[in-house]
Amino acid sequence: MPNESRLTSEGNSRIEIKKSVFIGHCAQVASPAEAADFIAKERKQYPDARHICYAWRTCGDSANQKSSDDGEPSGTAGQPLLSLLTDNDLNNTIVCVTRYFGGILLGKGGLMRAYRESGLKALADGSPVEMTAGRRLNVRCDYAFYEKLSRKAAQKGWECENISYDSDVSLALLVSESDVPEAEKFLADESCGKVVPEDDGEIMIVGGQISLI
Repeated sequence: MPNESRLTSEGNSRIEIKKSVFIGHCAQVASPAEAADFIAKERKQYPDARHICYAWRTCGDSANQKSSDDGEPSGTAGQPLLSLLTDNDLNNTIVCVTRYFGGILLGKGGLMRAYRESGLKALADGSPVEMTAGRRLNVRCDYAFYEKLSRKAAQKGWECENISYDSDVSLALLVSESDVPEAEKFLADESCGKVVPEDDGEIMIVGGQISLI
């Protein structure tokens, strides 16, 4: 799987340029329908705004993305916002900028810079992270070994999810592709071969935070 980036929360921004107010808002969306719902909510929230411009991208290709200038000069709003998503490999993401016109024309270049700045600040507020290829290893072990595994996972940044406590502990261990050999060796060595993980396949896992460009 290729690496990509995603937001970890909704993001917001507000800037004022020559009396025009630009309000940015971004969020995760999984489909064109979710993107349409998001835009409809923005229009309901700001019914008196002059322009509500946006861009969204769901699957990382041109067939699953859309942008709108919403009455601004062609190419001054939607395209700069879409470029933020494509240049930063942000998938399943929508960024929307609402403009309240202040009566002073900004010119084409000024509009492009304003929409880009507003969108960039909103996306940064959404704390984007890199998603990397990883594996889900299903593990069943006793409680003593679970304590060892928990400490190791905390040290390495591995994630434990779907933890179930019964006579033994069962869980899914999420590790990056590069850490799989180390994880499997740890499980085998520390349990004397008793803990044999079930590889549940390749997934995308959260990596580190990214700096937007």
